[in-house]
Amino acid sequence: MKKLFSIITAFSCVTVLSSCGSKNKTEITKPDGKLDPCTLRFSWWGGDDRHEATLDAIELWESKHPDISIVPEYGGWDGWTEKVTAQIGSASEPDILQINYDWLITMSSDGKGFYDIGTLDGLDLSGFDEEVLSFGKVGGIMNAVPVSLSGRGLFYNSDVFSDLGAEYPTTWDELSDLGSVFGEKDLYPLDLDIQSGGTAWYFAVVYIQQKTGKEFITMDGQLGFTEEDIRDALVFYKDLEDEHVIRTLKTRTDEDGNAALYQSSEFIDGKIAGVLEWGSAVGKYESVLPQGVLEAGPFLSDGKGNNGGWMIKPSLLYAISKNTDHPDEAAAFMDFLLNNEECAEILGTTRGVPASSYAEESLEKNGKLTGPAQDSNEMLDKLDTVTISPYMELSRMKEFYNTAIEAVSYNTADPSEAAHEMYESIVRYLEKIRK
Repeated sequence: MKKLFSIITAFSCVTVLSSCGSKNKTEITKPDGKLDPCTLRFSWWGGDDRHEATLDAIELWESKHPDISIVPEYGGWDGWTEKVTAQIGSASEPDILQINYDWLITMSSDGKGFYDIGTLDGLDLSGFDEEVLSFGKVGGIMNAVPVSLSGRGLFYNSDVFSDLGAEYPTTWDELSDLGSVFGEKDLYPLDLDIQSGGTAWYFAVVYIQQKTGKEFITMDGQLGFTEEDIRDALVFYKDLEDEHVIRTLKTRTDEDGNAALYQSSEFIDGKIAGVLEWGSAVGKYESVLPQGVLEAGPFLSDGKGNNGGWMIKPSLLYAISKNTDHPDEAAAFMDFLLNNEECAEILGTTRGVPASSYAEESLEKNGKLTGPAQDSNEMLDKLDTVTISPYMELSRMKEFYNTAIEAVSYNTADPSEAAHEMYESIVRYLEKIRK
């Protein structure tokens, strides 16, 4: 993880945060050194692996702080942004929230949408790199703390590849060649879950960024791709379908219905042998296969030594509601989640490799910094990565991506037509939201 810190492109509004305190600061939140009895609500999204670990962490907290109860609110990603947006709109949001990167734009554009964490003494940020902390700042105000940094990586069912005598691809061409090998057995080497936050478009963007050296969306919300670049990305996606590397959207819908890929029998039974997923979320795929079967694969290159274009971001962040009645207690609980060694062992890498050096060192010391997420991060450290713009993550933007992908997959528009509509929509929307 160390190299990830050094290659981050921070927001232009970054200011240096001074933090103090020690690794075990959860008890010191008020002048009298006491935490008040209260009930706090904590919300997050994720898969079953994250849910179970987080519930266990809450149980540990309550054993140490019996007067401070934590009410968990959790679910899957689909519809979660809309739910939290509605809560914030009615000032009924939980005290502590797991938030997504782009929410700082939509929910706190002036830096006042969440509690100013920088004013709270009970949260020890001394174990965080200052550049990492910059991701949680808006206008110099500390709105949130990144839990981990992550990138989407490729993860494969090692049993399926072994049965076919196939190797994990290292280049885009090798991935394309696998389509025919897997197709002979009516299998697929990869799937790009369109329901999962624009995954299909993300993959196409990486390919074009590597090919052109351009950034799709800049950190200040400018479109870096031309209409032709977008067309080329859609052609790339369509080729993956035509070459039997991935399923068409119709096939995916017919086989999976509305089920997420990690919940589908097609993945669990090995018909789908690979996924593109955030390192912070791959545990939900890992948990439905036999232990050790899911492995991290290489980040694809162009075959000429160019392996750039792959992207990183804060996988998620923790924030405190500006409407909470218990900011000090909320800060103490957040500190526990981020820094406590026992808690770190329970949470493991269910939210990625921790950005807190205290939590990361605890996992490393106890031999728990292993598995596909860690392997993928180590490979990612060696790449010339691009920091994802938060504008790329906006829900409305993902609607544009998925509309274009659907059009070319169902053949209701050719790549040029879909690219034109997508280009115009993105330009108009970015211009509007930047105002």
